[in-house]
Amino acid sequence: MSWFSHLFGGGNKNPADAAMPYLNQIPGQTQQYQQPFFDAGKNAIKPLEEQYGQLLNDPGAKMNKMGESFQQSPGFQFAMQQALEAANHASAAGGMAGTPQSQYEQMQLATQLGNQDYNKWMENTLGLYGKGLSGEEGMATRGQQAGQSMADMIAQVLAQQANVAFQGQSQKNENNNGLWGGLRQMGGAALGGFTGGPMGAFAGWNAMK
Repeated sequence: MSWFSHLFGGGNKNPADAAMPYLNQIPGQTQQYQQPFFDAGKNAIKPLEEQYGQLLNDPGAKMNKMGESFQQSPGFQFAMQQALEAANHASAAGGMAGTPQSQYEQMQLATQLGNQDYNKWMENTLGLYGKGLSGEEGMATRGQQAGQSMADMIAQVLAQQANVAFQGQSQKNENNNGLWGGLRQMGGAALGGFTGGPMGAFAGWNAMK
């Protein structure tokens, strides 16, 4: 490459132009791994708001809604039958079989067993409900973390792009300053040569540095 090309910056490349294609790939390359978690977390926000709103505004209504789907456990009828038979045998042994007292005790026993079955069912249901809420919260948290990671990564890339662009412009300015300095020196040498010969050209060159 000739000295003239070097003088006008023909041999210099802007670092920003070389770096930008690689920097611009970073958001797209990393976002594909974070986006599914971000979307899942975003989709979990609305259901969580609805569920927590119901619990805060009217927890009793939420419990009643759950209770509407109550079903007796598979072993409830067998346990009820066994308990009633035992009660009947006890009443017969005491000469109380068929009396109002015996019937009242059997009714109490049935109610007690029914409440136990219902309470156990509600306990299991609330446990599953809690796990569901916890899972949604986990999704929302991971989505928030993924969104924060993407935001931080994009901010870092933009900062790197700005820095590279700044450095590239600084290099251009330095090249331009060198160009104009060379032109001034050449102009000074030419003027000195016209007016003072070789010694004048040398003096003009140094004067324009």
